[in-house]
Amino acid sequence: MKVLVVEDDRRIASFLERGLAAEGYQVSVENDGRDGLERARQDDFELIILDRMLPYVDGLEITRLLREERRPAMILMLTAKDSLADKIEGLKGGADDYLTKPFAFDELLARLVALRRRRSEIDHESQLAIGPLRLDPQSRRVSRDGEPISLTVREFDLLRYLMSNPDKVVSRQRLLNSVWEYGYDPGTKIVDVYVRYLRAKIDSEGSPSLIQTVRGVGYMMESKPGPALSKF
Repeated sequence: MKVLVVEDDRRIASFLERGLAAEGYQVSVENDGRDGLERARQDDFELIILDRMLPYVDGLEITRLLREERRPAMILMLTAKDSLADKIEGLKGGADDYLTKPFAFDELLARLVALRRRRSEIDHESQLAIGPLRLDPQSRRVSRDGEPISLTVREFDLLRYLMSNPDKVVSRQRLLNSVWEYGYDPGTKIVDVYVRYLRAKIDSEGSPSLIQTVRGVGYMMESKPGPALSKF
């Protein structure tokens, strides 16, 4: 697996390079955001470990640009900023996962395994369709009535999971486990927030929402969408 580490702390960068190489990863390292972005554009990396605070171009901007360019590399963001708002900003910006410093190397490896497993599952899926909505797991493209819809990585993963379970009510806890890989409830309304993000992008004005709320339980998408149960 080809991994790009973009980290301006050379001690941490060297530690990651040596540790990941010992685990069998092919590792490249850049020490600032400008060189990291250029390297990510030049080579086909499967994973980018990206510091959030970088010289020249910060990690959030790099993530935003790579997602706009539809580059498929998974992104694990490293940062010393550990507030919930910072984590949500990073995930909403397109990161696949978010790890705060200082971190245990074993936890980093576990997260990489989880990211690879998630990507492998997506790569083996066929295209999904519900009503006017189409989702291609391999190209990570979504469209409604043929018009492309731009989604962040987390929005895409949430929509993919719901579309993969048509006509089933999916609980918030199950979504936290499967999409965010949280084994606990973080005490926030992160699922509800992302459902709102999705609805704003995939729903058509004047038509029922494609994502229905089952009060007190969770959400569902019907294989043949009908009148909405609730949008709130």
